[in-house]
Parts: sequence; C-alpha cells; structure tokens
Amino acid sequence: MLDYDCSYLPDKKTRMHYRYMRNATKAYAGELVRRGWRRFGCYFFHPICAACSGCKNLRIDAQRFTLSRSQKRVLKKNRETMLYIRKPGMTREHLELYDKYHKHKSEISGWKYTPVTPHLYYENFVDGAHDYGKEVLYFIDDKLVGVDLIDLTFDGISSVYFFYDPDYAKYSLGVYSLLMQIHFAKQMGLRWIYLGYWVDGCRSFAYKRDYKPLEILEGFPPLEEEPKWVPLV
Repeated sequence: MLDYDCSYLPDKKTRMHYRYMRNATKAYAGELVRRGWRRFGCYFFHPICAACSGCKNLRIDAQRFTLSRSQKRVLKKNRETMLYIRKPGMTREHLELYDKYHKHKSEISGWKYTPVTPHLYYENFVDGAHDYGKEVLYFIDDKLVGVDLIDLTFDGISSVYFFYDPDYAKYSLGVYSLLMQIHFAKQMGLRWIYLGYWVDGCRSFAYKRDYKPLEILEGFPPLEEEPKWVPLV
C-alpha cells in the first residue's frame, strides 16, 4: 500500500485499505457500509492514514428528515425533471457526461482531470452492482443531465457517486438527487442515507451538514464489533 496526496486536506498524505470482493452479498455489503466502508465496483475500501483521522462517516436519519425552505425550492425547480431507476449501465451519454462534469470541476475546483475510459467507468460504476447497486438517471427535456449511483442496503441507501451536467447548474441537481434518495428511503421503509466521508474544513463536503438529523461514525470498527454511531450536532 502506498501513500499519496490527500484530495481533501492540503499537505496531507492518505492511504486506503482495499478489499476486492467479486461476489459480495447485499447483507455483507450492508454490514461494511455500516462500518464506514465505501464501494466502487468490486472494491470496498476505507482510509487508514497514519497521521490523520480526519475522514468521518455521516448518515442521515431519512425517516426523521424534514425539508428546509431552500430544499423545497429545489423540488419546485425540478417538477419537470424525469427520473429512471435501473441497474447501472454504460452508454456514450454516460461517458460524455462524466467527462464534462469532471472537466468542469477541474476548472472551478482544481480537480485533476483525466478523460475516463470505458474500462475504468465499467470497473468503478457498473461491475459489482449485483442485486443492490442501482443508478438513478435524471432527464430534463429528454436529455440526460445527471447520474446517481447508489447501493440499496438492508437498512438504508449508500450514496456511491453522483455526476451531472454543469450547464444545468440552476436546477441544483446535486441537492435534488440527495432529496430523492431520502424520498426513496422513506418509501421503502429504510432508515438511513449513508453519505460517505466528511472532512471538517473541506469545502467539497460542507453541503452534507445541511441534511439533518445526522449521525457520525466513530472510527472504522471491524465486523466483529458493533459500529457506534452518535448524533452530530
């Protein structure tokens, strides 16, 4: 395992612990998510940085969530937005949208930009989905404008990755996609939205504090230990 520059905090190094699991069941994946693991394709991972413990896991209590005024405005803006839920796939539209989003982020936020290959996209977002990985496609005027990759676990929804068309920024699609996850969880009787990592002081993660009530996970406990989630105030 190698250390490399941290994407979240300047002058920090990061190291990830990976597990490659070709046939991870929904139950097993759910237990890993409860303990802070993330999934890309068949890889599950979490940070094991030697000199930093800044990465924390957050989850929203979807059943107790209530909309703010600004979130209600986002729903109103997207009254005509069409959604389709299906198994993750890969089309030319997916690849072009992914590239457009990341090129935009490189220009406004300094993200490193490298054009995605079909192999890399498939490996990260299509492979390993099994019966619990889904994608939510967002269309405006019959144009694909957003792709939300999620995992449906036994107790919630794990947010895997979301990308969108920056030309449609006025629709606040990132906010809308998360509100839709909360809506789906309520409809399915699932309690939690697992948001993944949050790093205090990282602007890219600041939006996660806007969804309450929230809980934060203490560390990355092993499977033989019950994870301890505590309210984040």
